[in-house]
Amino acid sequence: MMFIFVSCIFLGAIVGFLAGLLGIGGGLIIVPVLVYLLPQLGISNDVIMPMALATSLAAIVMTSSSAAFAHHKNNNIPWHITKPLMFIVAFGALLGAFIADRLSAQALTNFFAGAVIVLASYMLVSIRSRQTREMPSNIQLQVISLVTGVIASLMGMAGGAILVPVLTYFGMPIRHCIGIATVCGVMVALFGSLGYIISGMGNELLPAWSLGYVYLPALLGVVLTSSLFAPVGVKFAAKLPVQTLKKFFAVFLIVVALKMMLG
Repeated sequence: MMFIFVSCIFLGAIVGFLAGLLGIGGGLIIVPVLVYLLPQLGISNDVIMPMALATSLAAIVMTSSSAAFAHHKNNNIPWHITKPLMFIVAFGALLGAFIADRLSAQALTNFFAGAVIVLASYMLVSIRSRQTREMPSNIQLQVISLVTGVIASLMGMAGGAILVPVLTYFGMPIRHCIGIATVCGVMVALFGSLGYIISGMGNELLPAWSLGYVYLPALLGVVLTSSLFAPVGVKFAAKLPVQTLKKFFAVFLIVVALKMMLG
């Protein structure tokens, strides 16, 4: 347990730094690392992936909440659009957690890895269209939010990597896209982790110090340092070639995802 806790302190520092530097969500880093760390405890392979996803979501609750508050202070959140979406994305996240509990470990791993490859490929090409499109109808936005909640919960991430590109595609100002995605990310992380806690209760394969599928020592380690190192990453963003770093990071994610799929 102490090995996992100490490792996650370092993991949190890396997650916080990269989040500030590249603007990426922590779930894309936390989940693969926990998939490799948790077997050190002798945990059954059947619960490793749900534990990694649940712990990742629980860690994101705090960081997303602080980011959402900052965006609110800067008037980056159009609440008239955000309020209906945040409840739908929360339902999607809760649904995703219960779906994950029903999937086999290999199916869950393949889904995560496949989705990471898609998102990393998008990050790699980073083609932005300048064409202005009409915003989708309220029903279309709600469907997008529901699907985002389910997918984000199944990936152990906040969902910004899905919502921001979609909303940007429809011509919404980028600061509003990020503001909406951050608030929805809080709901995904909160209700997604709650779903994993409920669905994991009573599972005899889980180790001590687990709250449902959330592994508390890993959660504490990540949370302790991630928020401290995010401002450091922001400072370095002005000095380092961020676009080049994003491309290297995207390639790295694709390699990690392929390795996960291939066992």
